[in-house]
Amino acid sequence: MSDGEPLLCGGPNKHLACHRTAKPHVDPQFVENFRRKLKYFFMSPCQKYKARGRKPWKMILQILKIVIITCQLVSFGLSNEMMVTFKEQNLIAFKHFFLKNYQDRNKDYALYTRHEVKDHVLYIIGRYLHLQNLMVGNHAFERINDVFTPLSVCQELYRHASVLPANETFDIDPRVETECVSIYPLSPYKKDSMENEVNLTLDFQRLLAVNVYLKVKSINLQTVRHLELPDCYDFNINIKFDNHAHSGQIRISLSSDVQIKVCKDWNVSGSTELHYRLIVLFDVVVICSCLLSLILCTRSVYNGIHLQFEYTKFASVYHSKRVCWSERMEFINSWYILFIISDTLTIAGSVLKICIQSKELTNYDVCSILLGTATMLVWIGVMRYLSFFQKYYILILTLQAALPNVIRFSLCAVMIYLSYCFCGWIVLGPHHENFRTFIMAADCLFSMINGDEIYSTFTKLRNKKDLVWLFSRMYIYTFVPLFTYMILSLFIALITDTYETIRHYQKHGAPLSELQAFIAECQDPPNSGKYMMDEESSTFWCLCAPCVNCT
Repeated sequence: MSDGEPLLCGGPNKHLACHRTAKPHVDPQFVENFRRKLKYFFMSPCQKYKARGRKPWKMILQILKIVIITCQLVSFGLSNEMMVTFKEQNLIAFKHFFLKNYQDRNKDYALYTRHEVKDHVLYIIGRYLHLQNLMVGNHAFERINDVFTPLSVCQELYRHASVLPANETFDIDPRVETECVSIYPLSPYKKDSMENEVNLTLDFQRLLAVNVYLKVKSINLQTVRHLELPDCYDFNINIKFDNHAHSGQIRISLSSDVQIKVCKDWNVSGSTELHYRLIVLFDVVVICSCLLSLILCTRSVYNGIHLQFEYTKFASVYHSKRVCWSERMEFINSWYILFIISDTLTIAGSVLKICIQSKELTNYDVCSILLGTATMLVWIGVMRYLSFFQKYYILILTLQAALPNVIRFSLCAVMIYLSYCFCGWIVLGPHHENFRTFIMAADCLFSMINGDEIYSTFTKLRNKKDLVWLFSRMYIYTFVPLFTYMILSLFIALITDTYETIRHYQKHGAPLSELQAFIAECQDPPNSGKYMMDEESSTFWCLCAPCVNCT
């Protein structure tokens, strides 16, 4: 942008009547000062230090944040790892304890006779009644107001069902009823007479499922060795005998819903609170650092928006043009937006972590998401300071330039991908376990794009009927070349072409926008000393009165 003629605007009732004025009213010194102000805004931290001696506090703070936030995440990750390990090991222990003849290698743990079903249900009841005498861990029954929580055996039944396969007739009421039997842990059941005393009757013709519900409490003591207070766990266990298909096979599955609670009363002999205080103090340091970074980045974004309004006013008054949105967005540094989001997540996660450390809360999942996402954004944000070294910043430049074309290309590719997902789910789902559901079909096809699951998919469909076998071959033989050789190659070509364009710009120079061309006319180097004189200048009021000779 070059110096042009300003507009004089005036008129009654706030309606502007503009006419072009003579060029002598434009102060060249004012334009040069404003150009220098814009150039200073887009300088790197090191250049700003040379220009005005302003130390790069934000850069130093971001580097410091990487160290302390990573240390915080590692500390919390070790605690989270102990929690996850405790839950997973308990789930395996419950399967071996409650499920008769269970083996870890049994993917399809199922029963096939009525006697086996009754025997397994009674086996679960017997193991539960003797839980505290048999389990090697610290497990106990749940007790509320001195009353133990019972084990519940609930049957899901059709309201009415009369099925005669021999005559090919049936009479059924598909509405589902639930019948439950409660068994208390301290009931004096004898092993030999348990079946009669429990009074368990199963109507297999109506039976949809048998659900055994029980609650077990435990304490994770392994955290004491790492100078952390233990948590108390409530395991809500559900053992399901699934007979919905009535296929002669009843599948058994055990699931556990875990609730982590703060222990009511605790005492760790010989412990000191110094470790806990140091952890909380470190979290407070993280919060203060992120709060300071949040303030500095918010101020930088505000200054950018304010300068954008000044430039828009300047272009409107002195050049009678509107500034496009792409040039306006150059004043808003997206890296600062990233830092603001990261700081907000870190502050929220650190506050939640302090509550977890002090055992006021036990919501590990939310804290993990907040701190994990914040740490990821902090590490990505370091790329902002590589932008001042173009050779190291080429990855971000390539992704930024290729993103619009990649999005448009991906929309078309996704449409074709979804069509194959729906087709595979409907046609191959009954014949192949990897296509049993829509999500599984999508996962299988995505694996095939990356070269996985191709041979196993062919193998599992080898012995199917001729029509299914022929369709599966056509389906796979068209999908793999289309996505692996064509779509994926075109996707890579988009990135490669953009990369070559960026390399060409680095060697021969990139085309400048009007804003960049206007700034490039300023030839004052950072160490010229002229930027010191512009530090306290106010450009905005001069723009509001363009006819005044601003010096």
